[in-house]
Amino acid sequence: MQLYNNLSARERADLIAEAGKDRLTISFYAYANIGNPEIFRNHLFIAWNELDVLGRIYVAHEGINAQLSVPADGFLDFKAHLDSITFLENVRLNIAIEQDNFSFLKLKVKVRSKILADGLVDDTFDVTNIGVHVKAEEFNDLIEDPNTVLVDMRNHYESEIGHFKHAVTPDVDTFRDSLDVIEEDLKDHKEDKNLVMYCTGGIRCEKASAYYKHKGFKNVYQLEGGIINYVRQVESENLENKFIGKNFVFDQRRAEQISEDVIANCHQCGTPADTHVNCANEACHLLFIQCESCKEAMQECCSDACIEVVNLPYEEQKALRKGKHNSNKIFKKGRSEVLKYKN
Repeated sequence: MQLYNNLSARERADLIAEAGKDRLTISFYAYANIGNPEIFRNHLFIAWNELDVLGRIYVAHEGINAQLSVPADGFLDFKAHLDSITFLENVRLNIAIEQDNFSFLKLKVKVRSKILADGLVDDTFDVTNIGVHVKAEEFNDLIEDPNTVLVDMRNHYESEIGHFKHAVTPDVDTFRDSLDVIEEDLKDHKEDKNLVMYCTGGIRCEKASAYYKHKGFKNVYQLEGGIINYVRQVESENLENKFIGKNFVFDQRRAEQISEDVIANCHQCGTPADTHVNCANEACHLLFIQCESCKEAMQECCSDACIEVVNLPYEEQKALRKGKHNSNKIFKKGRSEVLKYKN
């Protein structure tokens, strides 16, 4: 039985376009004790492939972390399948604010050691002993409290284009880095301050809140469902939106527009811009912010050297890449000496 993709991203994109049907971009996570992640992975792939689900899903002994694209007219069938799995029954689904039928082009279900790459080797804390979940209205009130420290648990390239007002935004490359930075900065306030955290969909805060409680923080809170769920609540309950800019997302869209504010700058010329692109040179593929003018002038590349490469015949480009590891350091997104205006 087929347990892998047999279509390329381009072939899948053509099929989606030909079908002409709307799709929903959804994310969810759940911590649970999964005895055999490999069997569970295969079960999900078979079931979701039948339902034309696409996306990137990580399964581990500790649970599941999923980002998906589901046919809108098949959503109820997908939800029914989730509910048939005990620990996923009525799991909170974060439905994207801005929909794009091409947000995911393949179904990838992978077994990992963890569902979140946290880099932690400390197994002495209870990942289920989490902080207090707060909804949008309570979150808004809480972050106005002068006794609150609001922390963005995302990486530098995410918070650069959008974040909550007055949030601490650690200049870090990985989630693991942020844990140490925040603990060090707040080490004298473990008992007298409210530690309030947020991330994209909630999963990083779920792990971080348990970690900080383990480290002795007494008043730990997390935004339930992350930025995605917050924005939906703000709209449905007519609340004040305290998020400025864009919410970075990990699919083909790269971001969702939350407010009209442009708080970042083009990494090549410094003008206001907040659109992330990947360098057109496939041997580079660096993620960075590029304005429309630089996009045209630089041919969607990050540097003159990459422009020279993309102007070579494609077969020559492939030959240059052959046998070489992609030099785009995965955890250095948006950081390169060629980006003159990167803050």
